[in-house]
Amino acid sequence: MTFNYVAVAIPAFFIFLGLEYLAAIRQKKQHLFKFDSSVANLAIGIAERLLNLFITASFYGAFVYVYEHFALWQIPNTWWVWVILLLTTDLVWYWYHRLGHEINLFWAAHIVHHQSEEFNYTVSARITTFQAIIRNVFWCLMPLAGFHPTMVFATLVIHGAYSFFTHTQLIENLGWLEYVFITPSLHGVHHASNEKYINKNYGDLFVFWDKLFGTFQKEEEEIKPVYGLTHPLKSYSFMWQHFHYFLELNYALRRTDGWLNKARVLFGKPENLNQQIRPALERIYLPHKQELKPTVRFKAYLVIQLVAAVSLLFFVSGFFFSLNAVDKTVNSLLILVTIVNCGALLEQRRWIYYLEYIRLLLIIFYFSFWIGSIQLFLLSLVVMLVVNSMLPTKKLYLKFVYDSN
Repeated sequence: MTFNYVAVAIPAFFIFLGLEYLAAIRQKKQHLFKFDSSVANLAIGIAERLLNLFITASFYGAFVYVYEHFALWQIPNTWWVWVILLLTTDLVWYWYHRLGHEINLFWAAHIVHHQSEEFNYTVSARITTFQAIIRNVFWCLMPLAGFHPTMVFATLVIHGAYSFFTHTQLIENLGWLEYVFITPSLHGVHHASNEKYINKNYGDLFVFWDKLFGTFQKEEEEIKPVYGLTHPLKSYSFMWQHFHYFLELNYALRRTDGWLNKARVLFGKPENLNQQIRPALERIYLPHKQELKPTVRFKAYLVIQLVAAVSLLFFVSGFFFSLNAVDKTVNSLLILVTIVNCGALLEQRRWIYYLEYIRLLLIIFYFSFWIGSIQLFLLSLVVMLVVNSMLPTKKLYLKFVYDSN
């Protein structure tokens, strides 16, 4: 089996995350990490990494197609072209990022990145596949200009790796570097919901685009950044975090007459969207949850699931090109069910019991498939139904997880 070395990025991410946490302990800043929020951040990152496995090749294919059919020039591969490409990449990023904050349809994909009320390396994982797709449409501008797709892809790897390290509060002012690069301090301003900091510092690598286009803002000592949305999200639900803004847009569109007015909703600014829509939807989709103090057992159960999901992701990523369709499908479904379950656990939803059934059935199906015994799967299904009808398994399970009735 051929190993895909891109998968090494997964353990590398957690090594740096661990180092950041150790540094936080050393500086007595453990409060910068919140258990629930960090779990939610990582769950979103796991989903994005998983789903991108299936579409990243299409991104590169799009670059090649644009380059071969529509490139305006054939730009040579020389050292100074790499410098120009890096600058161009950051300029394209600036406008993609800025429009992601200024246009409702794009904000619906990007808002997930800003939902967390903490600011550490786990937040860098809050990227959705919707956002990745939109972003790669913008990246197609570079092969259109004539940069070779391989050069573009390599530059994007460097560009993306740098942005990971800007998501931390442990690195403070970096002196003269603050005048050249987007630093953790400057990117922290971008993630802040303080009025003075909103819609600032869109650059990813260099700071001069924000200065050129009037969106630069340094962190001020008297204004401590408050991270998250101006109207905080009241849920760690995996599904709600991904789709709440799409639901808000749909709600607004259904109550708007005329195609022109509907277009204004989709392509208007987020601050102009009716701010009463989300509370109305929360009353429908976010039933009241009982506030329970998480036990050590609960946290351990959640961490075990997260570790299992990450381990499976590493396996699928590493051997993606060697796995068959059944391997990819079942393992991907197991990962997705697990991370949805993590969000539901944080929300103390009782329907997690049924997710456990789905997960167990997936595992049994996978094993049955490989040993060539569909009878085992059917027998297991019958046994589960009988046990569920004869014993209070749901009550026992919820008691175990939540330590409640």
